[in-house]
Amino acid sequence: MTRSLFFLIVLKFLHFVLTSVFVQLLLCVGEFFGTTPEAEAEWQQYKTGAKKAPIHTYILGAASQETVKNFPSADGCELAENITYLGRRGVFTGVSGLQIAYVSGREAQQEPAPAHCFTAKDLSALVSPLTSSSKFRGVDILLTSQWPRGVWQYANNPEVNTKFCGSTSVANLADKLKPRYHFAALEGTHYERLPYRNHLVLQENAQHVSRFIALATVNNPAKKKYLYAFNIIPMKTMDPSELVKQPQDVTENPYRRSTKDKTDAPKTGFSGTEEEEPSHQFFFDLGKKQGGGPRGRGRKRYPDGDGRGRDQQHDGDRHHQGQPKQPRRHPQPTGPCWFCLASPQVEKHLVISIGTHCYLALAKGGLTPHHILILPIGHYQSVVDLSSEVVEEMEKYKSALTSFYKSKGERCVLFERNYRSQHLQLQVVPVPLDRCTTEDIKEAFMVQAQEQQMELMEIPEHTDLKQIAPPGTPYFYVELDSGEKLFYRIQKHFPLQFGREVLASEAVLNIPTRADWKECKQTREEEEESCKQLRDDFQPFDFAWED
Repeated sequence: MTRSLFFLIVLKFLHFVLTSVFVQLLLCVGEFFGTTPEAEAEWQQYKTGAKKAPIHTYILGAASQETVKNFPSADGCELAENITYLGRRGVFTGVSGLQIAYVSGREAQQEPAPAHCFTAKDLSALVSPLTSSSKFRGVDILLTSQWPRGVWQYANNPEVNTKFCGSTSVANLADKLKPRYHFAALEGTHYERLPYRNHLVLQENAQHVSRFIALATVNNPAKKKYLYAFNIIPMKTMDPSELVKQPQDVTENPYRRSTKDKTDAPKTGFSGTEEEEPSHQFFFDLGKKQGGGPRGRGRKRYPDGDGRGRDQQHDGDRHHQGQPKQPRRHPQPTGPCWFCLASPQVEKHLVISIGTHCYLALAKGGLTPHHILILPIGHYQSVVDLSSEVVEEMEKYKSALTSFYKSKGERCVLFERNYRSQHLQLQVVPVPLDRCTTEDIKEAFMVQAQEQQMELMEIPEHTDLKQIAPPGTPYFYVELDSGEKLFYRIQKHFPLQFGREVLASEAVLNIPTRADWKECKQTREEEEESCKQLRDDFQPFDFAWED
């Protein structure tokens, strides 16, 4: 069994007072060296060997011009017995397999960078070798001099001026490296953030949580915490199920905020890459069978990168094209998105139809074989965020699906959960006409909502959701085939599977074991076969196909 390791993290640790035999390693963040004559005299004693650090100590580099003189090399070196400078940036792996990534100094605003600063190239050189591996899950510890900007989002507030605090590049670094522990300093105060997730609930596989801890200056007058001791087992030796356990106080990832929240953050070459690069659009040829020839309908309309659409002959399963210049761009996701059609994460084998602004996809782990999602091609979080042209095409897809289900002897129920979701997913679930009436379905939603102390309100058929739910409002919305609409404004907590639970209940589909999509997963081969069959069946109703 791998032994846990015991650590201490300290800021400006000018003399060694901790000699407990239980301490195996000491890591220091912030400025290690003082600038007073007394501090410099004390350091000379360590350099000459008159004093010796009692434990292996690893420190970050200079964070100011005044202390650069103490670091002879940017690549790291031993400064005194048992005291090692890690370097400007890199990864340190202990004999136990514990992985520590580090970046010294402050973010440079220009090139060439001063000796006490790091650049975008430094961060890219650190990130690329790690994340290029398919086995990369994150690092055990990340050490940075600066705080990550915005780390306080969704959590407790620190005692700092957040308008000027932190580095956007460090925030991007933390988001990419997914450290289990992230330590920083330089703000002169202690701050321990609530743990945050590294995955999107219901959209990505569960991952470990991250914890951010900032430390104050040693022996500060306010007696704020300047050291932190903890045990840790290296990630690589942990049982995966133990690693991904989520504590009760876990929050959303603070670095995956909406674009409007980032407008006050300075852009750098490293932090701005994802935000400012034009997105790329992938085109799927739905006219080809999996591994076979074309199906015979003449032309298929594909969306251009600007969402205006174009016609193409079938010429391959996937075409990649850079997005052309355009007067208006779609909103951009703040992290990986499984539903943006331009995203490399999208599962193209589930796509059923592509219009100009929207597309249809087979629901993963669907309630029924004909459970479909209507999704915008661009990145929109909810129906109330959509532009008029996207809404118009979404209505056309609703009408086409209603006709399709009717031909199968089914009515359809649509629902949307704008809560803990990054990309709009309009769920469309068919219900056999002989199972229950529309009124029965409506009552099932009302009754189950009351049982969970939620009040679903009925809104007029032609009421625009934007009138009662401005953008940013969390809500749950149901649309019945009668045109009736039910709405609930989410106040605090909301059961994520509520829509599925109602439809899976005895009163509607009577398939309670399928309420959780994760219990209904198919193999990729099964998904491909289901999607192919559904695509063929829906084609006569698909307005996106042209004769």
